[in-house]
Formats: sequence, structure tokens, C-alpha cells
Amino acid sequence: MSRIATSIELFQQGNKYIPGGVNSPVRAFKSVGGSPLFMKSGKGAYLHDEDGNAYIDMINSWGPMILGHAHPSIQEAVKTAVDEGLSFGTPGRREVEMAELIVEMVPSIEKVRMVNSGTEATMSAVRLARGYTGKEKIIKFEGCYHGHGDSFLIAAGSGAATMGVPDSPGVTVGTARDTLTAVYNDLKSVERLLEENRGKIAAIIVEPVGGNMGCVPPESGFLEGLRTYCDRENIVLIFDEVMTGFRLSPGGAQELYGVSPDLTTLGKIIGGGMPVGAYGGKKEIMSLVSPEGPVYQAGTLSGNPVAMAAGLAMLRELKSDELFYDRLAEMTGKIVKGLGEMLDDSNIPHQINQVGSMYSLFFTGEKVIDFSTAKRADTRRFGMYFHGMLEEGIYLPPSQFESVFVSGAIGNEEVEKILQASAKALKK
Repeated sequence: MSRIATSIELFQQGNKYIPGGVNSPVRAFKSVGGSPLFMKSGKGAYLHDEDGNAYIDMINSWGPMILGHAHPSIQEAVKTAVDEGLSFGTPGRREVEMAELIVEMVPSIEKVRMVNSGTEATMSAVRLARGYTGKEKIIKFEGCYHGHGDSFLIAAGSGAATMGVPDSPGVTVGTARDTLTAVYNDLKSVERLLEENRGKIAAIIVEPVGGNMGCVPPESGFLEGLRTYCDRENIVLIFDEVMTGFRLSPGGAQELYGVSPDLTTLGKIIGGGMPVGAYGGKKEIMSLVSPEGPVYQAGTLSGNPVAMAAGLAMLRELKSDELFYDRLAEMTGKIVKGLGEMLDDSNIPHQINQVGSMYSLFFTGEKVIDFSTAKRADTRRFGMYFHGMLEEGIYLPPSQFESVFVSGAIGNEEVEKILQASAKALKK
């Protein structure tokens, strides 16, 4: 009998009622093969599936479980909030406290609006940028994912940077025409688009550290160059920090790299694992949001008291421990260093990108700096490595093009297990 028999059964059952058997595509294991695992519980550094198997979690709900699973202070905050009620559809104390804490911690944010997901945050930020500038087009980067809003489901065509074309049925050609795609870490591709569309660009939206083509750091001068272009052309610079916000430093990637955007989108961590998002930035821009201004955005569950309770507990834990991010980056560095030495000794072509507690292993001999170089990695070999690690009890992202997210619950014992598992997986 399979050690994951229950997961296989649930996946087969789910396929009868849910498209693809899952509620988010990457969960289906399409790019690595096999049947997805159905998780039942998580505690600290570990996940436990429906068959009772334990795994060291290297995804951590795609970033937000930075303290590990079922952290006591977050659990207690949620239980207290639940006892008071699940949703009111009215203002509440916690959302004001959350807004105040975000403004205090994130360098560029002066006002912030709570929403319910990262997608909602990015969609709202782009609409606001258009309302603020009176312009319609936006520039995004190939390999950067900003949620499933129509404006973001655009792929690059041939050449370095081209007019967008729909990348999903249901996205209209008209929407695609307003989305221009540039090459990540390539300022010349941005410059060309600006020259071809002078006076028409409302916003440039970017992941300051790429997390959806694998972990891809910004090259020196890239973020600074975007800031210069936006200042020169009256363009709103949007940092999508749904993944990097409060993960790479208390103030996110913008604090780490010292580049200040006009608007920032947040998610994941500020809900402590609950569904939540936010967008914020300069007062002069945010003051255009309804009901203070004419740019409309609303949400019945925005600022939900349970999500705010979880997020407040999470951020207060992070804020109170000045050495947390240093320890987390150090622990991640131990994994990366050990893995790199192992691959060097095995003469396996590889690149490992790391920023703080995010990293990705690419099976390629060339430096990975954008989506094109990421796509040239050996995805077949990654799939073999993924399943080898899974058999050894390590749960990696089931895609070459997703970053690993390390939690503070991982200690030296888990690091040793991860490296031992890697040694076995790389031999298969």
C-alpha cells in the first residue's frame, strides 16, 4: 500500500468536484509529476499529511509562516478573536493598530488600506496609480507574478521586451495592450518601452526580489534605475512585496536595498497565515482612495478581526526580536552553503540564489538573473530532486520556478536533515 494512499484518494475525489483537484494550480504537482500531498496539520518546522507522514516544510504557506506553524502567540491571538466574533463588516480596533504598525515598520508607507489577498492588493495599487497619473499603461516584468488579475496575466512576446499578449483565455486583447512586459534586471528593456510609450505609463510594478521564477535577486543598480525612471517620467513605482514584505527585513526588500517605492503591496505575513493583503504608500497617492478620494475600492471582509489578530501577533513577534532576521538568514545560509559544496563535489551544474531566508536551486551552469535564464535550467532534474527530497521527508516547492521560504522554526537539527536528504536525493 502506498505511503500516501490517503492523499492519492483525496486527489482522485477532488478531481470530481474541483478543477484539477486543487484550488491553486501549483499544488497539483504538474511540473514535477506525481500526486499532491494533502496536509492535515503543521507544528513548528514540520507538516503532517493525511497519512501521518512528517515533512520539514520549506514552503511555509509560500512565505507567511516565517515563525513556523502553530506559533503559540498567534494561535492564542486567533482564539481570543474568534471568541469575540468572526466578522462584523464594521471598523475595528485591530485594523487601526495593524495600519499603525505597518506604517511604523515599512519605510515608504504613510497610509495603508487592508484587503483580502495579494491579488486584490496589486489590482488595487495599479488602479490607484492610473487614477493618480491619469495614464493607462503599466510595465511589468517577465517572470514576476502579481496575482491573477487580468492586467498581470500577460506574457512577453519575442524579443527583449514587447507589447503584451494575453497569457490566459478570458483576458481581453484590450487589457493586454495596456500591459507592457520588460526583462527583469535589464534597464535597457525598460528604457525602450518608455521611449516607445512616452507620457503613457502610469506605473512600473516589480517584485524587488523575484520569487515566482525561483529566487532571483535584483542586480546592482536595477531597483535604483527604476526609481530614477519613475521620478523622471512621473510614473508610480510599485514594489510587490507580497512575498518579501516582513520576510527579508522588518521593512521588507525596500529597507534591505534602500530603494523607496511610491506604493507597496503586502500580503501573507500580515495575516499570520490568514487570508489578507494590503496596499499603501505616499499620502498624496493613498488619499485618492475612496471614501477620501475618487478611486473606488471596497471589501466586506477587509480588516477582518481574526486575520488582523493573527497578523498583529506575527508582526509584534518579528518587531520585538532585533536579531531574528540575522539568525534566519544565517540558518538559510548554512543550508545553501552545504548544498552548494555537495553539488560542487558531485560536479553537477548548478546555481543557488539566496536573499535572506529565500533561496532557489537551479540545475544550470549559468547565472540566473531573469526568467529566460531560469527557464534554461534542467526542470527534469529538479523534478527528480524534488521527489527524492519528498521521500526523505523534506517538502520543497513543487516547481522549479518558486522560491524556498525558510522559517525561524528550523534549527541545526533540521538543517542537518535537509542536507542528508539532499545527499541521497542527488544520487537518484
